[in-house]
Amino acid sequence: MRVTELTFEGFRNLHPGRWQPDGGVNILYGDNAQGKTNLLEACWLFTGGRSFRGAKDSEMVQFGAEAAKLEMAFEAGGRSQDASITIRQRRSVLLNGVSLPSASKLAGTFCGVVFSPAHLSLIKDGPEGRRRFIDAAYCQLKPAYIGVLSEFHTALTQRNALLKQCREMGTLTPEMGDLLDLWDHTLAAASARLTAARQHYVRRLQPMATEIYRGLSLGRETFEVAWETPITAAPLPEMAAQWMDAYRQARRADVAVGFSTVGPHREDLIVTIQGQLARSYGSQGQQRSAVLALKLAEATLLEEVTDEKPVAFLDDVMSELDTSRQDYILNHIDGWQVFITCCEPSAALKNTAAKVFSVKQGVISE
Repeated sequence: MRVTELTFEGFRNLHPGRWQPDGGVNILYGDNAQGKTNLLEACWLFTGGRSFRGAKDSEMVQFGAEAAKLEMAFEAGGRSQDASITIRQRRSVLLNGVSLPSASKLAGTFCGVVFSPAHLSLIKDGPEGRRRFIDAAYCQLKPAYIGVLSEFHTALTQRNALLKQCREMGTLTPEMGDLLDLWDHTLAAASARLTAARQHYVRRLQPMATEIYRGLSLGRETFEVAWETPITAAPLPEMAAQWMDAYRQARRADVAVGFSTVGPHREDLIVTIQGQLARSYGSQGQQRSAVLALKLAEATLLEEVTDEKPVAFLDDVMSELDTSRQDYILNHIDGWQVFITCCEPSAALKNTAAKVFSVKQGVISE
């Protein structure tokens, strides 16, 4: 896969323009807040995912602009394709001239892997970021997983609303109990599908991440990942029954606090180095290597499943790494289209095949 052309208008601080990147390594350099990351973010939106910076759609529209408009020509699936995104309060999308019902329907068409400074804290921060990493990665492999996530969150929201109502009333009436039974069944079924998908993805990710970490640590350290959940892997009906039991056992506590205290929204990705929890005992260097192993494993798995090399976006992370880790990343994604942002291009220019672009006040120049 590769981006052949990107046009933009009204997006972030970028001046209206057209950009044609190289099919290999592209270096975007300039001072902070000039628009380098905005270019990567614009390309990333065509994966169908949300902004990797956590921004709302409306926050990406330039101040004073009615809307932001992005168009991208790209190669994927063995052919040339094009897509456009118009952002107002939400995104509207065209793929090869056909309107899509939602931006998420782009998932699986154009695939990429992004490394950003936020990902370097993936290990040491809370479980929400690790769940989001697994969910976002799996959505590119299996776009239908987006529907699984939506179904779960809808059921969880409804159950939590009912629990909050019970807490405010100070009691659980028989009628409310019957209604809670219905939502427990719905939520348990959705929870089983969600947990099963996450377990499946982590099982596939594990050997790749272990091998990559071995390379990063020069074979000196062991590395393991596992999905932490109270549910045992089994056929979906059995997993749904396990979640149903968990929700019933937690009902009294849930009514007392007014929300669901157990469920897939409490699961976590457990990362260990040398048998110890990386988030508690790993050094800063080990934690960075762990994140690199996870992200590179995500990219490797994506290539294996789609039989295409995804586009790699390296947003201001190379400066955080020593030379050996920089070399390992670039060697691992050799032959991919790569976008690297940095303040000074000198370090990245070791790759003589790179095409260099300056970004200043939202204007791109060679």
